[in-house]
Amino acid sequence: MLLTIAGRELRSLFLSPLAWAILAVVQFIIAYLFLSAVDAYLMVQPRLAAIEGAPGVADLVIAPLFGNAAIILLLITPMITMRVLSEERRNRTISLLFSAPVSMTEIILGKYLGVLGFFLVLLAMIALMPLSLLAGTELDLGKLAAGLAGLTLLLAAFSAIGLFMSALTDQPTIAAISTFGLLLLLWIIDWAGKSEAQVSGLFAYLSMLRHYETLLKGLIHSTDVAYYLLITILFLGLSIRRLDADRLQH
Repeated sequence: MLLTIAGRELRSLFLSPLAWAILAVVQFIIAYLFLSAVDAYLMVQPRLAAIEGAPGVADLVIAPLFGNAAIILLLITPMITMRVLSEERRNRTISLLFSAPVSMTEIILGKYLGVLGFFLVLLAMIALMPLSLLAGTELDLGKLAAGLAGLTLLLAAFSAIGLFMSALTDQPTIAAISTFGLLLLLWIIDWAGKSEAQVSGLFAYLSMLRHYETLLKGLIHSTDVAYYLLITILFLGLSIRRLDADRLQH
């Protein structure tokens, strides 16, 4: 049943003109950034060849590309997740979910996997760009894999947060704004508290950007992976509790 819900959610996304528009716009923007980075790299490559231990294409093209992709995905995630549960509330179809012979956990996980599936399709399309460089140069596949893993973990956390915000309201617009606000806060939270080392350390740990930057450098630490998994599990758990509380009221 979980996979049925996930498949239904994924189909509904691809039946939406908004999803196709987002795919097209994101690919166009990221392709432009990618080609610009490749062009800049080709201009400095002769000078880099004379420097021992100089940064390679993974450092100068792929890492900045994934960094920019994360910002773009932070902006579009609210538009994808805002309708997942809030539209069910607004259309009064959430009662049908409550009456179905499925648990709240299956409903939430099914919808989450559907949304995540859409983002994984988008991620696969993004990954084809740096992989195309294999035709003309050598890539540090370790850094590429770490970057893709980081972007996957980031999308998993983004999707869980968006799903929870969508579970709180019957207005998709409010869900989108709330999702964007929380994602942006978690992205820049380490900008505060720099005057106190202890507080600054806490904010640095809570910052999504700090953990993501480590992965972009090709370093996969258990601390960074655990952070994203904890964020994902926390917000999925909160979504399940919220939906369960709503079911008891019906």
